[in-house]
Amino acid sequence: MAKIVSFNAFLRGTGRSHLMANLATLLAAAGKRVGVADLDDSAPTQYLIFGLPEAAMAFTLADSMAGRCRVEQAAYEVTPQEVQGGGGGIFLAPLNIEPGWAPRALRKGMDLDRLGDTLRDLRQILALDYLLTDSGSGINELSLTALAASDIAVFVLRLDKHDYQGTAVTIDLARKLEVPSLLLIVNMAAASFDRAEVRAKVAGTYGCEVAGVLPYSDQMMAREEAGLFVLDYPAHPLTAGLCEIADRI
Repeated sequence: MAKIVSFNAFLRGTGRSHLMANLATLLAAAGKRVGVADLDDSAPTQYLIFGLPEAAMAFTLADSMAGRCRVEQAAYEVTPQEVQGGGGGIFLAPLNIEPGWAPRALRKGMDLDRLGDTLRDLRQILALDYLLTDSGSGINELSLTALAASDIAVFVLRLDKHDYQGTAVTIDLARKLEVPSLLLIVNMAAASFDRAEVRAKVAGTYGCEVAGVLPYSDQMMAREEAGLFVLDYPAHPLTAGLCEIADRI
């Protein structure tokens, strides 16, 4: 059975969405069928990263949940040309592409109990090996519903006091929801930091595995929304770190 892997961050600006898209690309390059469900309710960006035109998306997961389409009609293949031909693929399924849509829908009584079933249906119908979900930042009903449906919860954080505190709260909620596996990714670590020391400190603080400590990268920070770092910079230390995380997932 394919794993549902949720990507979470307490604060915006952790690089969560780009990390997830690049990890999906590495998994597809290894021959895996990967679903990418963009559940970010405030700023959906996965379709921009993968270069999928807004006009090409006739349906979304919200349409599927409302019975307006089949779940597979809300998924669009976005496999980069560089990784095609190896048996893998990437299928993007946005919840919606309008920023701020989900909170308004929730106020209208949207039934989020259907989200977990929708994700599981997507996993089965597309015969996925992995379904990665971008749950946005912060804690809300939508992100908690996605977290509860996941087999692995990945928490992306920066070495920031407020991020430390917020991530602790989110991890505690994941434990209460009995998510089977919890992983941490420390992103944008300064070159002066001892990565082994950071890994040990963060693992001790939260009591769960640190899948990677990724270096700060000027090239990543200077990028526009579109494009995949691991394809443009295959020899970069950040790409090497992402490869290790992909292997762990």
